[in-house]
Amino acid sequence: MPDLLFLTQRIPYPPIKGEKIRPLQILKHLGQHFDVHLGCLIDDPQDWQHVDTVKALCRDIHCAPLDRRVARLTCTRGLLTGEALSVTFFRNRELGRWIHGVLDRVRPDAVFICSGNMAPYVLGHPFRPRVSICDLADVDSEKWREYAEKARGPMRYVYAREARLIWELEHRIARACDFSTFVSEPEAALFRGLAPDCAGKVFGISSGVDYAYFDPAIDHAPVFDTAKPSYVFTGTMDYAPNVDAVVWFARDMLPAIRRRVPGAQFYIVGSSPAPAVQKLAQLDGVHVTGRVPDVRPYVAHATACVAPMRIARGIQNKVLEGMAMGRPTIATPQALEGIDAEPGKEVVLAADLDAFVEACCALAAGGGREIGVAARRRITEHYTWAHRLRGFDRLLGIEPPAEAAPARAAASR
Repeated sequence: MPDLLFLTQRIPYPPIKGEKIRPLQILKHLGQHFDVHLGCLIDDPQDWQHVDTVKALCRDIHCAPLDRRVARLTCTRGLLTGEALSVTFFRNRELGRWIHGVLDRVRPDAVFICSGNMAPYVLGHPFRPRVSICDLADVDSEKWREYAEKARGPMRYVYAREARLIWELEHRIARACDFSTFVSEPEAALFRGLAPDCAGKVFGISSGVDYAYFDPAIDHAPVFDTAKPSYVFTGTMDYAPNVDAVVWFARDMLPAIRRRVPGAQFYIVGSSPAPAVQKLAQLDGVHVTGRVPDVRPYVAHATACVAPMRIARGIQNKVLEGMAMGRPTIATPQALEGIDAEPGKEVVLAADLDAFVEACCALAAGGGREIGVAARRRITEHYTWAHRLRGFDRLLGIEPPAEAAPARAAASR
């Protein structure tokens, strides 16, 4: 099989956050057609135990250590070099040498880059593969621009600077690579509007969900008192948009919900809770779990999954996973962007605080089962990974394999 250099900013395992879930599924998919040479960083000591699991999917793998505390300090050199801080954060000389060695020795047929932060490792290298793809996933520069609009003091300047420099990098990537891809068509359309000179090379390739893993037919023992209405949010809890979402729900929505639904609980489930998230545990009815071995027991017994995102880019895995588990999911318009689901039938759309509170209270009174069943059907029929990743087959010149339609029994659960 031809060789492929695959770069991602963090080892794509375990699949517990968006920046690991999508790269892992793409890696597994492309590994059917290429001998993969994987280069990545490991910033969580617990992830070293998973190297052999990922190695089994590749011909060659190089994992470089990244100390987050050191990286936060050293990345500030970008202020002197004129580079984006998020790029210098992920810079590692050891990994860079390995990548250049693969390009020089192996001369891979294709290069696949997950996230713009990894692109500088190969931009400027004289070797040109047959095809190069950068899966930018989101228009990150827009995220930083939104941060700048909300920030005050010196951080407003820092975020605005990051937005400008990340945009310059994104545009450079789009010009240099054969194709740039995004996690949804709306995100791709946004980028085409910002970079019309690259529009013909920009594509939206949606993420899917492992509906066999997130299956409501699997029995999960309760992890909380199911007699109390419980709302569940899942995600990486040091990610600023997630922090903003749970703070908004816990401080502004939950008290109003509890006045109408006594005993209502809010579970914030995810790794690395930021200080602002940890403080929420002091509030009545709020539980901050930190990293858990399996999010499914929380989702399976939730009154509803909630995604009160005010800042969001791309596709929200938390929404797809809640739908796959057959749970009614309440989401803001930002959280639903790029997800083809019918509001009121397959998902609950709540555009503001009052609508969100009303939806939570209504579901506590019952009536969520039909939405959950319809949501599960939507996922099994339209959000399989094999179906969604066919877009990469076309870009790489791979003949897409025939895919059997999901069993009707699975779709009706």
